[in-house]
Amino acid sequence: MASAAEQLAANLNFSAFSKATELKKRIWFTLGALIVYRLGTYIPLPGIDPAALASVFQQQQSGLLGVFDMFSGGAVGRMAIFALAIMPYISASIIIQLMTTVSPHLAQLKKEGEQGRKQINQYTRYGTVILAALQGYGIAVGLEGAQSGVGNVVIDPGLFFRATTVITLVGGTIFLMWLGEQITSRGVGNGISLIIFSGIVAELPRALAGTLELGRQGAISTAIILFLAVMVVVVIMGIVFVERAQRRLLVQYPKRQVGNKLYGGDSSHLPLKLNTAGVIPPIFASSLLLLPVTLANFSGGQGPDWLNTVTALLGHGQPLYMAFYAAGIIFFAFFYTAIVFNPADTADNLKKYGGFIPGIRPGQRTAEYIDYVLTRLTAVGAVYLTIVCLLPEILISQYSVPFYFGGTSLLIVVSVTMDTVSQIQSHLLAHQYEGLIKKSKLRGARR
Repeated sequence: MASAAEQLAANLNFSAFSKATELKKRIWFTLGALIVYRLGTYIPLPGIDPAALASVFQQQQSGLLGVFDMFSGGAVGRMAIFALAIMPYISASIIIQLMTTVSPHLAQLKKEGEQGRKQINQYTRYGTVILAALQGYGIAVGLEGAQSGVGNVVIDPGLFFRATTVITLVGGTIFLMWLGEQITSRGVGNGISLIIFSGIVAELPRALAGTLELGRQGAISTAIILFLAVMVVVVIMGIVFVERAQRRLLVQYPKRQVGNKLYGGDSSHLPLKLNTAGVIPPIFASSLLLLPVTLANFSGGQGPDWLNTVTALLGHGQPLYMAFYAAGIIFFAFFYTAIVFNPADTADNLKKYGGFIPGIRPGQRTAEYIDYVLTRLTAVGAVYLTIVCLLPEILISQYSVPFYFGGTSLLIVVSVTMDTVSQIQSHLLAHQYEGLIKKSKLRGARR
C-alpha cells in the first residue's frame, strides 16, 4: 500500500516541471558535474604505457580488480586520474562510523547535532587523504612490478613516478569527494551515490556488447545469456519491491480538551523500512575486501607467501570471498541501521507529543518494542541483500559474465534511481505548494 506522500507524488502534474526553474538548475548542475567526472576517467596517469596496461588488465579483470574497475566507471582499466574513485572516502566513512561506537569524543560529537556532524565530516576528509595516499602508493608499486608481453607498464619507474602517481590519485579522490558534496547541496540526489551510479551506467553498454560478443564466439551459450537477462529483470523487480516495502506501526494521539472543544484523537503510522541501510552494506563490504589487494600491491607481488595466499583466497568468486562478503553485508546492515535509526529517540519524540503505540507503554517499553520490530526487519533485509548480491556473483564467477550485471551493481543503480526520482518529485511537490500559496495570497489581496 502506497503512503499518502507516494499517492500525492503519483498525481503530480509534470507539466509544472517547465516552470520549476530551481529544479531545472539543480538537474543541469548534477548532469554537468557527472560529465566532468566521466571526462576525468579518460585522463591517464603520466608515465603509463597504455598498450602494456591494457594487456595486464585483460589478464586480471576477472578478479577484484574488475570489481574496483566497476566502481570507478572503467577508470582502473584506463589507469586514469580518478582510478581510486570515491572508495577511499567510503572506507574512511566506515572507519569513522565504527570509531563513534568506541570513542567517547566521537560519540559526543555525534550528539551535538549539525556542528558535531561537520566536525565528524572533517575527520572523514582527513582519513580519506591518508587512505588515498596509501592506496595510491600501493598502486604505484604494483604498476612498477607489472609486466606484459608488450613490455613494462611503467615507462620510467622510480621515486618520481611514485610521487606523481600518489599526488595525482589523491588529488583525483579529493576532487571527487568535493564534487559529490557539491552535487548533494546544489544538485539532485546524493552526490557520492550518483558518482558510483554514473560510473556503472556509463560502462553498461560496453559490458552488454562484450557479453553478446562472447555469445557470438561461443564462449557463453545462448541459454546462459537468456537466463542472465531473465535474472536481471527478476533482480530489478525484487529490489524495487523490497526497497518500497515497509512495516507501519500504528501511532495514536489522545484527545485534548481546550475550552469546550476536543482536539487530537488522530492516528498515524511510524514507517519502518524493510531495508533501512539501503545500498550501503554491499558498498562497505566491497570496499573492505579491496584492502588485501592494496596491501599485496605494496610488495609488487614479491611479498610474504601468506599475503599472496590470502589475496588469492579472496579472489572474486572464491568461497572465502563469498563468505566474507556475506558476513560484511549482514554486519553493515545491522550496524548502519543502528546508526541512522535510534529507537530510544523515536520513543522519546512520540512521548513528547503525546503519541503512543496501542498496547505498549510509552517510553522505555515503546523503545524496546520498536527495536524488536526493527531488528526482525533488518534480519530479513540483510538476508535479502545477501541473496541479491551473492547469487549473481556466483553466476559471474562461473561463466565470466561482466560484473556490471551483478547484484551489487544492479542494487546501486535501482536504489539510486529510486532515491533521485523521489527527490525530483519532492522538489516538484514543493514548487506546486509554493504556487498555491502565491495564488492564495493574490486572491486574498484582491478581496
